[in-house]
Amino acid sequence: MADSIPLNPVRSSSKRVKYYNSARLSRYSLEDEASNLDEMPLMMSEEGFENDENDYQTLPHARVNQRHRGLGWFLLGGWKVLCGSCCECLARIFRRKKELKARTVWLGHPEKCEEKFPKNAIKNQKYNLFTFVPGVLYNQFKFFLNLYFLVVALSQFVPSLKIGYLYTYWVPLVFVLTVTMVREAVDEVRRYQRDKEMNSQLYSKLTVRGSFNVKSSDIQVGDLIIVEKVLNYIVTLDGETDWKLKVAVCCTQRLPAVGDLFSISAFVYAQKPQLDIHSFEGNFTREDVEPRIHESLSIENTLWASTVVASGTVIGVVVYTGKETRSVLNTSFTTIKVGLLDLQLNRLTKALFLAQVVLSVVMVALQGFVGLWYINLFRFTVLFSNIIPISLRVNLDMGKTVYGWMIMKDENIPGTVVRTSTIPEELGRLVYLLTDKTGTLTQNEMVFRRLHLGTVSYGTDTMDEIQSHIIQSYAQVSPCGPPAPKKTLSSAPKVRKSVSSRIHEAVKAIALCHNVTPVYEPPANAETETAEADQDFSDDNRTYQASSPDEVALVRWTESVGLILVNRDLTSLQLRTPSGQILSFNILQIFPFTSESKRMGIIVREESTGDITFYMKGADVAMASIVQYNDWLEEECGNMAREGLRTLVVAKKSLSEEQYQDFESRYNQAKLSIHDRGLKVAAVVESLEREMELLCLTGVEDQLQADVRPTLELLRNAGIKIWMLTGDKLETATCIAKSSHLVSRSQDIHVFKPVSNRGEAHLELNAFRRKHDCALVISGDSLEVCLRYYEHEFVELACQCPAVVCCRCSPTQKAQIVTLLQQHTDNRTCAIGDGGNDVSMIQAAHCGIGIEGKEGKQASLAADFSITQFKHIGRLLMVHGRNSYKRSAALGQFVMHRGMIISTMQAVFSSIFFFASVPLYQGFLMVGYSTIYTMFPVFSLVLDQDVKPEMALLYPELYKDLTKGRSLSFKTFLVWVLISIYQGGILMYGALLLFESEFVHVVAISFTALILTELLMVALTVRTWHWLMVLAEFLSLGSYLASLAFLNEYFDLAFITTWPFLWKVSSITLVSCLPLYIIKYLKRRFSPPSYSKLSS
Repeated sequence: MADSIPLNPVRSSSKRVKYYNSARLSRYSLEDEASNLDEMPLMMSEEGFENDENDYQTLPHARVNQRHRGLGWFLLGGWKVLCGSCCECLARIFRRKKELKARTVWLGHPEKCEEKFPKNAIKNQKYNLFTFVPGVLYNQFKFFLNLYFLVVALSQFVPSLKIGYLYTYWVPLVFVLTVTMVREAVDEVRRYQRDKEMNSQLYSKLTVRGSFNVKSSDIQVGDLIIVEKVLNYIVTLDGETDWKLKVAVCCTQRLPAVGDLFSISAFVYAQKPQLDIHSFEGNFTREDVEPRIHESLSIENTLWASTVVASGTVIGVVVYTGKETRSVLNTSFTTIKVGLLDLQLNRLTKALFLAQVVLSVVMVALQGFVGLWYINLFRFTVLFSNIIPISLRVNLDMGKTVYGWMIMKDENIPGTVVRTSTIPEELGRLVYLLTDKTGTLTQNEMVFRRLHLGTVSYGTDTMDEIQSHIIQSYAQVSPCGPPAPKKTLSSAPKVRKSVSSRIHEAVKAIALCHNVTPVYEPPANAETETAEADQDFSDDNRTYQASSPDEVALVRWTESVGLILVNRDLTSLQLRTPSGQILSFNILQIFPFTSESKRMGIIVREESTGDITFYMKGADVAMASIVQYNDWLEEECGNMAREGLRTLVVAKKSLSEEQYQDFESRYNQAKLSIHDRGLKVAAVVESLEREMELLCLTGVEDQLQADVRPTLELLRNAGIKIWMLTGDKLETATCIAKSSHLVSRSQDIHVFKPVSNRGEAHLELNAFRRKHDCALVISGDSLEVCLRYYEHEFVELACQCPAVVCCRCSPTQKAQIVTLLQQHTDNRTCAIGDGGNDVSMIQAAHCGIGIEGKEGKQASLAADFSITQFKHIGRLLMVHGRNSYKRSAALGQFVMHRGMIISTMQAVFSSIFFFASVPLYQGFLMVGYSTIYTMFPVFSLVLDQDVKPEMALLYPELYKDLTKGRSLSFKTFLVWVLISIYQGGILMYGALLLFESEFVHVVAISFTALILTELLMVALTVRTWHWLMVLAEFLSLGSYLASLAFLNEYFDLAFITTWPFLWKVSSITLVSCLPLYIIKYLKRRFSPPSYSKLSS
């Protein structure tokens, strides 16, 4: 990748991210720890690799976490870290986690369980009845801004510190807390209602006295639960909306009746609860017979939570409940998200507080520290408290509510819901977008597009030719079955087959080589038993179920051309020809698809002829070395891949009875071996996979969501890096990355090879480092190994890739990747998904977006923003994200300017009048200044926009400027501070210079000029006028002029109606505002911002 990045081995495993569960690491051998790779740096050049220089200790990235922590660190936030650590330690002490252990579960006898298991109840609430008020108050006052307001408000109860009326300090604070508590209470009630609905779902429990319904929350470990087919769309825990084949225990299947389950003595020994959703280890034992019956249990025998049964009825024993289920273990706890803009404003308020304290100390020092100087110091601190205006939080929170309302009312993105109203500005600051694949980028609907036979290719418009060939092949059918093709020995000379026979063999192979099961839906008004007895294989009631939607697409295609799969069980399957003849085949062996083998195979015997055939299909990389030599496969695979099609190579091999018997004996022997069973089984199967006859190449398209390609291109042009995290296979993920243009056609793809230890990770990272501007594809297991040993180095390299695809990711791993990006980069992350397996990722990201789709509403309910289509994310970020961030930045800084200008005037006033800690404006003037006189014009900035929506979508490059945070930074803040000091000084000194006799005239002149200056400054800040802005300006000005008649306590009504008052106010206001207008004009003239160039 970049030669400047050192790749350093991590010395200790303790440096790893805390989220990586130690149980997942146990499978790595201990010998890796002791290997000499500790002294072996990942070198940046071939020369360095040969020299083996041990120089990684001197490189800066190796010491990221080894910073010295001193007094400065403690004062600048270290105290918060230490307090948080102490609270976490105390929490761990008081609620120690019960150690998870393997368990013995007796069938139908929960009372026999020796230990106590958690209740099977879902709880997503943040608080309970006792922790609600303390919890909300803590989350509010942990922000410096709110804590500061609380201290200032409490100080007004002390007579010697009292500056003004109590209501001027307490009413805004109570208002903010009340709004927050009401909002949190509503959210809590909604969570409680959702949990109650889930926990009250009824399930059928089987007992000795029969079956009866129980609530979900009352299910216990050891209960026998009857799970029946439901007509919902299936959602499996890996996030793929497809069917998984599940197998029941053989021993219990032989029982005469369901009630006999209680007459046997049997138990299940299951492994301890863990995160991994792709594996399960256990044993089933029946001990009331001699000899005892033992059966091993695997993932094929399990039904996780959040799955449904496709057909029939299942009786299952409950092994895990509540928080020990896989779905709960893979779900992270919800955290309260705080936007980056809020954090920046929090830092700025700390800087203002520091300035406030320094100013107070200077005032007391100029007094000479006389008398009770510390009382004066605190009075000055309260006096200058307007520097941090209490209305800041109120304005920002109300502004965020307005942004949320605008998003939900946008007709261009219908159905969008804002569920977290505190972070709309995050939509305008995103750098990384982590997206799910299935249901998010794709519809998960496969369509057969291409069949290639080597010399001829068939597309969607020529499928009728294939159909006519199939009809012709089966036209002459004998009563005993179809004509058997003449068997040719391998030694016999090869005869070139006709196109018709090659099509026939290819379609037959596709119709046989799969794991698809046809299911017949009974009519709605028919009873189940009658429907099962009278199944007639009618086409109207048939649906196909399989673990892979690719296979379903292939079988549907064979049905469309005339060869129909009508029945299948564990040992046989039947095909129906176009003439209506049923072809029966015995399934002798099945070799399922695995990520390692990248292929699946099946051995079948045709009943009518007795011919044994080994069919196999798989990825081109796996099949290229298995099939006989050809000169077209690699080229055509490349052509299909460029079209975004998922390719499968289909081959076959005819076996004699002797060959198969020899294979079966070796295969069964390998399956019984205790050591290296997997390797031995694979070796036996590979003995068959030699010189197979290549039949065809298929191309299947996974249909993308609407406008995915232009949306991804829009996001890329906006500078957003897109990572695809999916539980799907590597080949599938790579195909979708190409077809969706997540990876452009000109970019190379580096597929990270499977690694299992430090040495392999070391070599593969070196190979990856040498690639430039290429997309990365990596599996979840390899990612985990890399993060174990080379976490920082891997993330640095991956972040330079234009796109990253992580496949075979568990829900927890998705969340860990999000957390990893947050820890190693200071950029904002967004996660988008549509399934329950995406909830952890969505909750871990700075901004979570959920899509309501086929997989239900779990993701959309857990997300901060819910949309109905992926394409809506473009407008959500480019338009609403931009506006929310720009508006909040302007609003926050203007509200602070409003407080700083009056504090500057107070400082000038106190300096001239012998440093007296007396307020310049009292009572209603202070309350009116921050409310009715200036609130509406200032708040109307939430309607401002610098770029029209059409322009923001046409030029997404404008979004890049937002991620740099230039709208709100210490530089822009300093500009506003200088403006406030200049204007406050001009207003106060001007009023003192121009007043003639009475001090009350100073108050009238300076306050009126202050109000006019604020209204003019709003007009100076606005970039696009809205009619409500104009209304707010005139409404505020009219309110002030109307209130002058009632402010005789503060103003001399006779004086404010004279011409001297008018010209003095006008001249002071002109001097305070005119230079700023001139500067703004010159800046726009000679150094215009990028968006203004486009607008012009």
